Amino acid sequence: MSSLLDQDPVPVLAPRDPSPFAAGLLDKERIIAGPGFNRWLVPPAALAIHLCIGMAYGFSVFWLPLSKALSTAGTGATTCAKEIGFFAELFARDCDWRIATLGWMYTLFFVFLGCSAAIWGGWLERAGPRKAGVVSAVCWCAGMLISALGIHVHQFWLMILGSGVIGGIGLGLGYISPVSTLIKWFPDRRGMATGMAIMGFGGGAMIGSPFAVELMKYWATPTSVGVMQTFVVMGLVYFVFMLGGAFGYRVPPTGWTPAGWTPPAAQAGNAMITQRHVHVKRVWGIPQFWLIWMVLCMNVSAGIGVLGMASPMLQEVFGGTLAGVPKKFAALDKTELAAIAAVAGGFAALLSLFNIGGRFFWASLSDKLGRKLTYVVFFVLGGLLYFSIPESAAAGSKLLFVGAFCIILSMYGGGFATVPAYLADLFGTQMVGAIHGRLLTAWATAGILGPVVVGYMREYQLGQGIPREQVYNQTMYILVGMLAVGLLCNLMVRPLADKWFMSDAELAEEKRLAHEKAVAAEAGMGRANARGDATPAVQVWLAWLAVGIPLAWGLYKTLVSAATFFQ
Repeated sequence: MSSLLDQDPVPVLAPRDPSPFAAGLLDKERIIAGPGFNRWLVPPAALAIHLCIGMAYGFSVFWLPLSKALSTAGTGATTCAKEIGFFAELFARDCDWRIATLGWMYTLFFVFLGCSAAIWGGWLERAGPRKAGVVSAVCWCAGMLISALGIHVHQFWLMILGSGVIGGIGLGLGYISPVSTLIKWFPDRRGMATGMAIMGFGGGAMIGSPFAVELMKYWATPTSVGVMQTFVVMGLVYFVFMLGGAFGYRVPPTGWTPAGWTPPAAQAGNAMITQRHVHVKRVWGIPQFWLIWMVLCMNVSAGIGVLGMASPMLQEVFGGTLAGVPKKFAALDKTELAAIAAVAGGFAALLSLFNIGGRFFWASLSDKLGRKLTYVVFFVLGGLLYFSIPESAAAGSKLLFVGAFCIILSMYGGGFATVPAYLADLFGTQMVGAIHGRLLTAWATAGILGPVVVGYMREYQLGQGIPREQVYNQTMYILVGMLAVGLLCNLMVRPLADKWFMSDAELAEEKRLAHEKAVAAEAGMGRANARGDATPAVQVWLAWLAVGIPLAWGLYKTLVSAATFFQ
């Protein structure tokens, strides 16, 4: 990352400890920005990490190749029988893994993301985003390498340990690493700043999925599906990018504000925005925290439930009409099924674009509307759209059906990107990263609740003999109910009582523990920043190009895929 140019190669701190590591390379004191630092260098650093860990959304591209790894190798193996059970399949070496079993890794990603963010969020606030980013890079990329070993020896427990557990911990730390930093750099545009970074998490699969497909094609042979080599290459490439992002992080000096900006609490009509700060250890007992927990859980449960079933839902509802064939889904032959599957693939790509774009759009709009009103829009508009889906399906209107899903998925992504700013408004910025980490347990819960509701309701409806094109109707009404619960919780959110905030003495102690008394010149900053020189514009452009070029490539690939929907 180009912002590495800021670093002084000679550590000037810590004569008390001669070891290079203790000299401050990863310490928070080391990364306090000096005068003249351009805050627009921080978002691309965050994007570099989020674009890598966001590949968690794209791991499904590996399931089909992995499900036939042994049979491709010519061993004569068949798919593991259901009768052997999940735990036996973890250690099975003579049968191919089932896709349903491989899907557990996807679930573990978000369970461990939420748990690790909750457990180590407080440590992150004191250690700083650089150290957290480096740990995230080590965990995420080492997890991919361990998974590659698991593929090589055909032991699924190694994949679970590698990408699922260790990689999931890296996901959690990487996801929250920039939140507090960006909010402090952009107090005037909190929503936009967090929206940019969290947009990267949504866009990670947009880059990683086609990249993985190209790598698997390159490494595939008549006896190998090429997934093991793909994991190794992607792990190494991601490690370079994530380290670049981690070393690009800077934190503002204590009390820094943008030139000419007036804190919102000093303006009229901003009772929901505080200038005080809540300690993370208190949030479990604060009613507003649990209300926002429910707000996020309901929004994500509804969105993630339909996200996982959007492609089969489109195919089952509209059947052969997607390919110009007036047949129900059950009457289609293999050729016709393949044709509508290609159209559904374009639909999934289209949804990913709205998921990504919504993260930036809605989070930025929340700077104008306010976070509470933005979530009111999510729940009211979302509820109306979910309610309309059975009607548009019955009318055979693909345009209304697809349009509703696109807006729904934009608000699903927007909910993730807006919530960090919502927390900063209510709980202050001092420990917002740690508080956000604890809130992400709502995501872990929703990652199980949403797919279970949609999946099991579908199976139940099919078991009742309901036609495939109607099996999702009741599910949509259940999701409307979830959004209604989220709306009520959001309307109940009020500013915090004084008793929840840290006293001046507590805040001063927390700032001391977070190393916020250091100044840039004493913290080993680069010589240019220590003198107060402005960051060269070319450095900012290079940083954005480093993340912009992969994003542009991923966007192109996604648009090409989405174009099939309109053909």
